Amino acid sequence: MTINAVRLNHAVLFVADLERSVAFYEKAFGMTVMAREPRANAAFLRLPRSGNHHDLGLFGVGAQPPRPRGSIGLYHLAWQVDTIDELEQARLTLAELGAFTGESSHGATKSVYAADPDGNEFEVMWMLPRDTWGEFENAAPVERLDLGAEVARWSGVGTAADLNQDVTR
Repeated sequence: MTINAVRLNHAVLFVADLERSVAFYEKAFGMTVMAREPRANAAFLRLPRSGNHHDLGLFGVGAQPPRPRGSIGLYHLAWQVDTIDELEQARLTLAELGAFTGESSHGATKSVYAADPDGNEFEVMWMLPRDTWGEFENAAPVERLDLGAEVARWSGVGTAADLNQDVTR
């Protein structure tokens, strides 16, 4: 029997400097600290439009050598935005923070990539309307993103509310 999960609720990262990481996620995503646990040197942050208790947990563990890219462990987190316009703004925000690392089109999703102060990679992505996935229904290519063209085509189209809300038990 499989686990009947409905979504990933939150992510937790080990970070070198807790306050530096809290400040980064506040600036990048507008997150607010919802709770702290001083005994664990931890902070729990919520996205501005989230109804969740917390979306990200950060545990300060002190400076350590970075994990080599491609080694076993988490590759990246993906944060979804509602509109392609918000993705364009995310790219600007991440560039201003010196965190932007790249962008790509995965067919049904359009993505920009960045790294936090500890080198943890993350993706900010926008999903095409479900009824337009077409050939990308069962594909996830990695192609060049022409964000300007995507904004011209999809500006103002929100898709986050279209996520599968079927939570029958």
